[in-house]
Amino acid sequence: MMLPQMNELWQKTLNWEPDESQQQQFQRLYELIVEGNRSLNLTRIIEPIEFWEKHLWDSLRGIARLLPVNHNSPENNDFPVESPLKAIDIGTGAGFPGLPIAIALPHLSVTLLDSTRKKITFLDTVLPSLGIKNATTLLGRSDEIARQPQHRQAYDIAFLRAVGAASLCAKYALPFLKNGGLAVLYRGNWTVEEEEELQSAIERLGGTLESVESFTTPASQGARHCVYLRKTVQKLDRPIR
Repeated sequence: MMLPQMNELWQKTLNWEPDESQQQQFQRLYELIVEGNRSLNLTRIIEPIEFWEKHLWDSLRGIARLLPVNHNSPENNDFPVESPLKAIDIGTGAGFPGLPIAIALPHLSVTLLDSTRKKITFLDTVLPSLGIKNATTLLGRSDEIARQPQHRQAYDIAFLRAVGAASLCAKYALPFLKNGGLAVLYRGNWTVEEEEELQSAIERLGGTLESVESFTTPASQGARHCVYLRKTVQKLDRPIR
């Protein structure tokens, strides 16, 4: 099965579209997921358009502010190529959102973290198959990994998608972030009660709620939200905007 290219929707919604090489990587990723799904139960989302929307587009919508505005200039003002950033995808599962982000932003170093060995083993075969050199895998529980010196406060960006309550996601993410780092929480619906609970949690964790973006998915018009948390600092050289 072939993925739809959706160039017009990419441009209309994200002001970005994959180049030919990236489109080929997306297609190969789709094929590998469908193949791996037969034995590993990686995802229920395998129809081409649904896969494009809920795994590719949705992954990149969370970091739309970092996407380059065109292929001739592979950077934007918030993401300088000469200053590569480190990101961690917490609870990556089958590699979302981390793999599409690594493909779209080859100058971003992405760590794919999951506690399930079978999924990490699968991703270890996917990375060379896609020719992705800016991503690595990491097996372990996030709370344990975050206490290790080489990972604690070592990342500029953290992603979490569908791994529990927002307050729990913040508890997982913020210890990984450098001062001024950004956590992106991928959510479906969003309520006032969730926001109040999150606010209470992040005050104790050294974070602030920077913004909540509400949007609908371009094909099925599903409700989505992205919640952006900032690791609190007294003095900051250059935050990720």
